[in-house]
Amino acid sequence: MSFEVPSHPDCSESLGNSATNLRAEKSLSSGFPGSSGVVLWCGGDTVGLAQHGGDPVSLSLQVGDGTTSVTLLAAEFLKQVKPYVEEGLHPQIIIRAFRTATQLAVNKIKDIAVSVKKEDKDEQRSLLEKCAATALSSKLISQSKEFFSKMVVDAVMMLDDLLQLKMIGIKQVQGGALEDSQLVAGVAFKKTFSYAGFEMQPKKYQSPKIALLNVELELKAEKDNAEVRVNTVEDYQAIVDAEWNILYDKLDKIHKSGAKVVLSKLPIGDVATQYFADRDMFCAGRVPEEDLKRTMMACGGSIQTSVNALSDDVLGRCELFEETQIGGERYNLFTGCPKAKTCTIILRGGAKQFMEETERSLHDAIMIVRRAIKNDSVVAGGGAIEMELSKYLRDYSRTIPGKQQLLIGAYAKALEIIPRQLCDNAGFDATNILNKLRAKHAQGGMWYGVDVTNEDIADNFSACVWEPAVVRINALTAASEAACLIVSVDETIRNPRSSLDGSPAAAAGRGRARARPHNH
Repeated sequence: MSFEVPSHPDCSESLGNSATNLRAEKSLSSGFPGSSGVVLWCGGDTVGLAQHGGDPVSLSLQVGDGTTSVTLLAAEFLKQVKPYVEEGLHPQIIIRAFRTATQLAVNKIKDIAVSVKKEDKDEQRSLLEKCAATALSSKLISQSKEFFSKMVVDAVMMLDDLLQLKMIGIKQVQGGALEDSQLVAGVAFKKTFSYAGFEMQPKKYQSPKIALLNVELELKAEKDNAEVRVNTVEDYQAIVDAEWNILYDKLDKIHKSGAKVVLSKLPIGDVATQYFADRDMFCAGRVPEEDLKRTMMACGGSIQTSVNALSDDVLGRCELFEETQIGGERYNLFTGCPKAKTCTIILRGGAKQFMEETERSLHDAIMIVRRAIKNDSVVAGGGAIEMELSKYLRDYSRTIPGKQQLLIGAYAKALEIIPRQLCDNAGFDATNILNKLRAKHAQGGMWYGVDVTNEDIADNFSACVWEPAVVRINALTAASEAACLIVSVDETIRNPRSSLDGSPAAAAGRGRARARPHNH
């Protein structure tokens, strides 16, 4: 777990991830249910996935960041309305007030968000790098955030206009330093298991044709209980010859198609490997389905379940194929793919758990950059936007009568949990910092937030602590809906624990035979 305070005045996500870390001892001391190994984590989505037995954290999957903020905000919303619930206020009144406040907050974010001109490529790239750095500031790799933010932006900019996330592959290679990680402008996957004869195959091709197969090119033993009745040795030899002829017929058709690189989801045996080596062809069997599909989308062609129709239009193409050494592993690289722009990030590092957390961190940054490209409006992080929304809703609540005034005021107060938690994580006096922020926002300083570097407040927009407006909008909406869902629950039914589930009395009685009473 990471207890490091971000060195950059972080966005509101920095609060979430750091906050989760500081409370890890208490909430997760018993470990993750169903986890068989060590899980190194720094983000709220990791905790959510583990605690819910694999349920996807939808916000993380859709936006990429904001999961921890949702948890904190939803809990604080409920904390603020708890007194009203205890006094008998009807849940529907609370829900209506929360939905009104959420809509006002979303509209306010849209009004004050700053749009960046997409025509200026340098300005856009600078914005994207700052958004990526902000998302990485609270992660375990925060010390290398400049290096990875540039890599993430390069990766996303390599994609076409659809910005398909699945066209960015992330592979882990243990060994080396984080800075040894590299970005490959194409498809890369680990060398598959190979048979004798593989070392004779060429390992580099210029503009090769690529055959993508779901065909087994291997002689295998017959299945269980298979039986062939023969009368003579010649009959048996004919069956053996037929098996070989079927295999060689497949190999001949692949060779005649003009393909120089043969990839198959199913095994390619030693006979086929040596056949291809004799004809200066490269082959790889047992290629993971995900990598095979990404190669198809990038290089063109289609995955064939038969070798009978290997025409030019079903073969893929790329400018360069090569097998190269990366760390202690061999990797197959396809670059210059014509059909779709794709890339692969090859991560280097030490422990497996650390690399898995690095991959999750890069996923968040990639999602943030994608969102920033699709939605070119940004806001300041570090609790600035939450403080501005809190001030706006508090002012609005004073203009309306009745119970709604109190509830929207409670909603406004709950938003202050974001900068407050940032202060707590950094070891600051939260009361003092929040008083300064309230005063500054009352004077019109809407982008002022927590500065964790100087233990003060700062204009976080000028300090380049930016994040896409859509992240804050989705986080607020999700937190509000979660709180409304819980408030609307009338009663809960709890199934009492059975006496057989580990109670002391039951444990004491296990293994003892009870005598049956005798009737005298």
